[in-house]
Amino acid sequence: MRAKAVSPDLEERIAPILDRYRGKKGALIPLLQDVQAELGWLPEEALKLVADTLGLTLAQVVGVASFYAQFYFEPRGRHVIRVCTGTACHIRGAPQILERLEKELGVKAGETTEDLAFTLETVNCVGCCALAPVVVVDDRVLKRRDHRKLWDWVRKRRVE
Repeated sequence: MRAKAVSPDLEERIAPILDRYRGKKGALIPLLQDVQAELGWLPEEALKLVADTLGLTLAQVVGVASFYAQFYFEPRGRHVIRVCTGTACHIRGAPQILERLEKELGVKAGETTEDLAFTLETVNCVGCCALAPVVVVDDRVLKRRDHRKLWDWVRKRRVE
């Protein structure tokens, strides 16, 4: 089987990042972080380029990247919505919030909408138990009383 060619557009986008790390085997994680920051995720094409840049095998790169939850192998939405499912949030209604978001967005937790507008995730705790139930939208914490704003925000972003 022939290896799939790397798209010139992708290679061009990450070439400056790759150049900064070329030959530095100990720099795998920061290199992966920078590539993901540029692309929003880590497609296989990019992982192959990372491996070549550092003189590693694709298996070594994938092994490290797949160990850490911070790396994504599927495209993610422009907006990431995280529902806290820790004890305080669970008791105060997080399951119902998650269920409503799944219905509104048409995806389950851990999935991204087809239009790449939203990624819906659950997290175990965000450390804001007194504000429970908490939803984090694009790194902005929304406490219980802000959830009406959340539904309006989601609806507005659906049509963008």
